[in-house]
Amino acid sequence: MKTFEELGVSEEIRRAITEMGFESPMPVQEEVIPYLLGIGNDVIALAQTGTGKTAAYGIPLLQKIDVSNPATQALILSPTRELCLQISDDLKDFSKYMPGVHIVPVYGGTSIVDQMKALRKGVQIIVATPGRLIDLMNRGVAKLDAVSNVVLDEADEMLNMGFSESIDEILKGVPTDRNTLLFSATMSREIEAIAKNYLHDHKEIVVGSRNEGAEHVNHIYYMVHAKDKYLALKRIVDYYPRIFAIIFCRTKIETQEIADKLIRDGYNAESLHGDLSQQQRDLTMQKFRQHLTQLLVATDVAARGLDVDDLTHVINFGLPEDIENYTHRSGRTGRAGKKGTSISIVHTREQKKIKAIEKEIGKNFVEADLPTPQEICTKQLYRVMDQIVKADVNEEEIAPFMADINRHFEYLDKEDLIKKIVSINFGRFLAYYADAPIIEKPSKERKSSAKGEGKQRKGRQAEAGYRRLFINLGKDDGFYPGEVMQFINRHVPGRQKVKVGQIDLMAKFSYIEVPEEDAERVMEGLDGATYHNREVRCNDADSRSPQGGRGTQQRDEARPSRRREERKAPADNFARFEKKSRRAARTTEEQPRKSKRGTRGGARMESGRQDDWRQFFQGHDIILKDDEPDFSEEGWARRKPKKKN
Repeated sequence: MKTFEELGVSEEIRRAITEMGFESPMPVQEEVIPYLLGIGNDVIALAQTGTGKTAAYGIPLLQKIDVSNPATQALILSPTRELCLQISDDLKDFSKYMPGVHIVPVYGGTSIVDQMKALRKGVQIIVATPGRLIDLMNRGVAKLDAVSNVVLDEADEMLNMGFSESIDEILKGVPTDRNTLLFSATMSREIEAIAKNYLHDHKEIVVGSRNEGAEHVNHIYYMVHAKDKYLALKRIVDYYPRIFAIIFCRTKIETQEIADKLIRDGYNAESLHGDLSQQQRDLTMQKFRQHLTQLLVATDVAARGLDVDDLTHVINFGLPEDIENYTHRSGRTGRAGKKGTSISIVHTREQKKIKAIEKEIGKNFVEADLPTPQEICTKQLYRVMDQIVKADVNEEEIAPFMADINRHFEYLDKEDLIKKIVSINFGRFLAYYADAPIIEKPSKERKSSAKGEGKQRKGRQAEAGYRRLFINLGKDDGFYPGEVMQFINRHVPGRQKVKVGQIDLMAKFSYIEVPEEDAERVMEGLDGATYHNREVRCNDADSRSPQGGRGTQQRDEARPSRRREERKAPADNFARFEKKSRRAARTTEEQPRKSKRGTRGGARMESGRQDDWRQFFQGHDIILKDDEPDFSEEGWARRKPKKKN
């Protein structure tokens, strides 16, 4: 194993990182640092979170800075404000003994005036979120014409958040002879795509295997019914008295709901999601990093790239839609060689995802049984006893009160006193688990369905107060969560932005959940719009008519007839209609031809009667102008008379 000195790291930086506890380079640092110290070396570095990626690119960037030049020489882009601040703080620690180096983080949600003042003073390294940086560029404050190194940290997440166009705009203001560095824990198709656009003759440095799970993390899952997920979460938290964890949820609404429930039930928990102000988010993260908060309930985006010391567990309150997100979630724990545990609370419909994740990360999940009330109470009892035994007593401070204490407890014997002390700390668990709801483990055997119902599967239900909508755009169209939000806000009228819940992205189409009161205007705004020269179709995903179409009858009657006709056969019903058509075609071919007229598909009903055309006028007051037509005559439908030979 090489030393930092052998890698070419300067003495000033070595002194600073030694004080931070760095002893020897981690694998990703050993691979990346010497390469980045060169000139004109574009890189894609793939390594798990917690393996020292920030130092891998931060140390070479700092060492290549010309301290005498106040112009901006390096730019680091990150997807979230929290990660932006974290990177900036790390770089400041690395450059502790490099006087003259100025590093400024710029991000939204805080005063742009202060950031403008800092940039005008001169700054060699800018750490930024894309949106705020573009704003500063347009104001002429952020000048990037002298930038020689650009880093895209968590690049795949920036694309998922819809920053693709923003990155293009930023890189137009950077010299073309720059070094471009992409760092990520996973290698997705999107990363490979942007490498072609932004990098030149790049080197791919992979530490471990592509998309491999973190080495020191155990993966456990508990199978429960969907209605029991919160009860299961409480049991898991109670079973690990010293737990220090991030609980991941899929939506901002779910995140806040779970945090509120935990707080109400007496747990030390906080929420972290995009609806909080920057001040609230900073305060929440400060308390969590200082271990003042035990449980942080967060969304994927808000917690992306966070580096928190001594995290014992990551709990997935349901599996994420993308496997890459699971890799990032589980990578929050087991960092810097320490052990960690990733726990997933899943229901029966998510069982297939477990197999897919195992295949992708190359690690096996262990299915576990939820701890019983007796096991939990035993664990908590030992915790209380351990706290009493290990409690520090300051003899000088307590001495003046001992006479009163002894007099107050003189009628109690030792056994009664111990029972009362333990009950004060332990009573809550005894009271709850004495009457705790039973959590039944789902059976893995599939229930036999009635005849004709085997192929009918009920779609995912929207959250309470939300409606699930279908959009004919998917990942193949470059339609990602960030793009979804921008597209909706751009095309849906109204001053107030639409809140979007769960987003399910498929290859060719997507499902989104929007508040019930906004669903109609979202469908009106998106349906018929254009996305990259493709006409958009948006309709109700959950309401199905008897014919298999999407959307309610009331809404269809309210819409123009053109849209109603276009919506009769939605994309996900095509396969069913095609099967019916093929069956009908085979049946027609097998039947003997009764007449030349009878071979015309669909003109006659199965009865074969010639007056079947009357069915189309039932229930209507229609009077024929002339005599009743005779459809039995050959050639009645021809526009021109038959030519005579």
